[in-house]
Amino acid sequence: MIEKRFDVPFVADLALREKQIQQNYRPVIAVHKWFARRPGTLFRALLLSEFVSEPLRASFYRAHDLNGIRVADPFMGGGTPLIEANRLGCEVVGYDINPMAYWIVWQEIRDLDVDAYRAAASGLRSWLDERVGDLYRTTCVYCGATDAQVKYFLWVKAQRCVSCGEEILLFPGYLVAENRRHPMNVLICSVCGALVEVSDRRNPGSCACCGAPLTMAGRAARNRAVCPHCGKTNSYPDARQGPPQHAMVAIEYHCPSCRPEHVGRYFKKPDGEDLARYDRARTRLAELEPEFIPDEEIPAGDETDRLHRWGYRCYREMFNDRQLLGLELSCRYIAGLPEGPVRDALATNLSDLLRYQNMLCRYDTMALKSLDIFSVHGFPVGLMQCESNLLGIPSGRAGMNLGSGGWSNVADKYAAAKEYCRAPFEVRHYGQRKARIPIRGEWIGLRHIDSSGVRERRAELHCESATRASLAPESLDAVLTDPPYFSNVQYAELMDFCYVWLRRLAADKACFARPSTRSEDELTGNATMDRGLAHFAEGLSQAFVRMARALKPGAPFVFTYHHNTIEAYLPVAAAILDAGLVCSASLPCPAEMGASIHINGTGSSIVDTVFVCRATGVVSRHLLASGAEELARLVQEDVAALNLAGLRPTRGDMRCIAHGHLIRMAVWNLRHDWDARAPTERKLRAVSDAVESFGGWTAILERLDPDLAMAPLFQSWSVCEGGPSYAAGEDDEVSF
Repeated sequence: MIEKRFDVPFVADLALREKQIQQNYRPVIAVHKWFARRPGTLFRALLLSEFVSEPLRASFYRAHDLNGIRVADPFMGGGTPLIEANRLGCEVVGYDINPMAYWIVWQEIRDLDVDAYRAAASGLRSWLDERVGDLYRTTCVYCGATDAQVKYFLWVKAQRCVSCGEEILLFPGYLVAENRRHPMNVLICSVCGALVEVSDRRNPGSCACCGAPLTMAGRAARNRAVCPHCGKTNSYPDARQGPPQHAMVAIEYHCPSCRPEHVGRYFKKPDGEDLARYDRARTRLAELEPEFIPDEEIPAGDETDRLHRWGYRCYREMFNDRQLLGLELSCRYIAGLPEGPVRDALATNLSDLLRYQNMLCRYDTMALKSLDIFSVHGFPVGLMQCESNLLGIPSGRAGMNLGSGGWSNVADKYAAAKEYCRAPFEVRHYGQRKARIPIRGEWIGLRHIDSSGVRERRAELHCESATRASLAPESLDAVLTDPPYFSNVQYAELMDFCYVWLRRLAADKACFARPSTRSEDELTGNATMDRGLAHFAEGLSQAFVRMARALKPGAPFVFTYHHNTIEAYLPVAAAILDAGLVCSASLPCPAEMGASIHINGTGSSIVDTVFVCRATGVVSRHLLASGAEELARLVQEDVAALNLAGLRPTRGDMRCIAHGHLIRMAVWNLRHDWDARAPTERKLRAVSDAVESFGGWTAILERLDPDLAMAPLFQSWSVCEGGPSYAAGEDDEVSF
């Protein structure tokens, strides 16, 4: 059972390492972007802890076949629990109201002829190179070669002065590259636009071209910019001027001719031919009759309203003409392929490629690469934008590319993802060394042929809300899920950015019938759609109830959850109680990357609580607390277990760990007198009162050891190996 065999330090160590470079540990995630994917190692560990009767450390790196076990996920999202269950031989059932989630999981689990896919992807890139390859060439400023390949075009937003009508370039700063991955700092001259390399950013000196003083600070700040022509202070964004205009100001490129003798990266100011190439792209696009470029308007929303403030009204306005030309041609090639897995794979690639082929991407001046549009789980509208080479630039080594965001990048990652499905592995660390451990005998998919013959597995995916799931009673051996976190990322609003393109390539698929992925039934807080805590609680409860009814007696209902506020946990407790379940354990596990752009420096937690729930079973008396003092002891034990994995939890982490214990105990104390038919507000109030009876997080914090109470606000940790196994006390057990 999970409650006895789950090994917190062992799993936390694996999860920490995986979340740093998740694609190296679980390449299958490269099929398509999805948000906040939980560690695959966590769900593998949960399944093995429940269904394999030996210590987790002994079973984790061995192959297993859990044929006959049926696992469901009511909120499959990116599909991690289902993929891990399928890999272990389970029959899986998944639900998600978002068509993009359904499509992504289907492509992850679907069988694919990888060789045929590679050939088709190579054919597409060659076909595109003949038609638009010249638009991604430039002249090398060092050797004069005219076939240098552009990695990135850098653009700055431009706006017309409300007084004189002249163009204002909205530079937030003039730094292009730091001297971390390039020998020198690269600055744009604010007067002539030349790119100048300097050693000291604090004292950059003068421009070598025009003699003007160089500066780091731009003219645009705090939504104000002074016109350099008339001195008028302008406000931005100004939606009345329509979608933002842009000016090309820098290029990073690669020159194979002089690369062996060159030190550092290649940067240049766009010359006349570079600007002419873009004009040619605009002309070619105008000559086309677009078949696939979306003309849908961007609807109002919590995230999309930011786009409206910048003057964006239609999705196509978020791309420049060169991007639109390349994407339209890509769609035409894909649409001309025979229907089947290869065509659908390339359509999925195009959808994922959109993350980099748009005019909201930013250039990382330290890492010297493009940051995709969803790097902060929103629609960040910056003043400097990065346009990636659509084709990509293969480096000559298999699976390696120069730069990011092109067809060669996405195709190589997709092929690696599907190769991993055919031959999955785990990564094992030996001190500073690590090695891939093939798990021979396991595979991801529906059909597999090996020396023992043809083996098939069942995967039942539903593009619908789990609140309407119809499952036979006692037909499930487990439910594993990562449910929506109230008031977090607006997945549907973000995924519509991809969906409006993908549905044109997959128009014959029933899941793409809706014009948008948005739904009134989506379980996230959303001010625009007037979805609050009660809506979230009711939907979560309906899904939990339907899943719990389908579970076999005593089978586990396991889910991960974390949130900064205890209020977001109240619906979780109500849903557990409505489903007739009891929380028999709440286990801590790292689930986010501390250095992630949307988390780093915020004080948010990277630690999930893994709630293990059952309708009947036992709970260790050690885990039952009567007051804040005992809850503080449990939090300290969890922190000690995470320390063994190399994680020093922050106060935000400990708060979420404490929230998990508070909710577990609230469920325990309310289980006998719970009225599932009571109004939602009354149920949430009852849970809140049960939590407050312990004094909440504040009371627990006051009772922690002094060194824990003064834990850091922000993440600063490193992973390590070793440490003994950890388990909750196994003294007395209380039945439920």
